[in-house]
Amino acid sequence: MTIEQKIKMALAYAGISQAELARRIGTTPSNLNQKIKRNTLTMEDMEKIAEALGGLWKAEFAFPGGTVI
Repeated sequence: MTIEQKIKMALAYAGISQAELARRIGTTPSNLNQKIKRNTLTMEDMEKIAEALGGLWKAEFAFPGGTVI
């Protein structure tokens, strides 16, 4: 699943539009759309998006034995 698909699913779950998300994270709808389409969102962007949606972004590596990086 792509980041774009995950964001669209999260927006649907939260019941808000992409334009409203852009406003909540302090950017323009056009800028957010371009970042999503070009796949240039940073970890910081993803954390802001998750917070704006009332969630938490968890990107990690998980290895056998329980090690998480």
